[in-house]
Amino acid sequence: MRLPSMSQPFLLAPIAECPPGPPGAQVRLAVLGARGVGKSAMIVRFLTKRFIGDYEPNTGEVRWGAAGPGAAGPRVRRLTALCSPGNLYSRLVHLDGDHVAVQIQDTPGCIQVQEDCVQVLDSLSRCVKWAEGFLLVYSITDYSSYQSVQPLYQHIRKVHPEARTPIIIVGNKADLLHARQVQAKEGLQLADELGSLFLEISTSEDSQGVCDVFQYLCKEVSKLQLAGSTDRRRSSIIPRPKSPNMQDLKRRFKQALSSKVK
Repeated sequence: MRLPSMSQPFLLAPIAECPPGPPGAQVRLAVLGARGVGKSAMIVRFLTKRFIGDYEPNTGEVRWGAAGPGAAGPRVRRLTALCSPGNLYSRLVHLDGDHVAVQIQDTPGCIQVQEDCVQVLDSLSRCVKWAEGFLLVYSITDYSSYQSVQPLYQHIRKVHPEARTPIIIVGNKADLLHARQVQAKEGLQLADELGSLFLEISTSEDSQGVCDVFQYLCKEVSKLQLAGSTDRRRSSIIPRPKSPNMQDLKRRFKQALSSKVK
């Protein structure tokens, strides 16, 4: 299917909402990271298989790369309905043969503890409380974005002290090797220190790699949901105490039988 010509104003259709499902049928994910690391592009790539290029949070516009419509050169088109900062995406996703309702929270890039960022940090904290699994994204071309990963991780662990909450560290823009500022071994070392998984991907060139990351995170969250529901069922089953009178009757009955045998 051909995409609309870029000679006309192009508005990408919003991602279809999934129908409401039964409790526990939803997987809630959050994608966190500094500004400009490609969080929105990763989410849209996973849900639509399309690459939107460089998203401009302040203008609501997208700069299309070679993988987008019109390979003659990057052009700008507005995506008002699709990927405004802090947007919540909801869609049914195939996972191990089943349909899972996946909700993905895109987040603003402001993560510094500064007075002018208090409101954004408050919304970020609410997002962390809401989500069940996390992608911490940095760009291999921006060392400062790499440095923001550890504070984000620590904030998540503060809100979710249980170590089972799945967190994956992702080094994005792996195709821009000529502009690399963060080596792969640095990302791996940080992940080892934090006890998380790590991988580098290229959202623009590797659609399958992006899908693999999100699907793995969905599976890990689903496992935790299943384990949690099993634990709740076990705790709700209270063993019925044995009646001491019944035990006493059994003992007396045995004694009476033994005396008759003698």
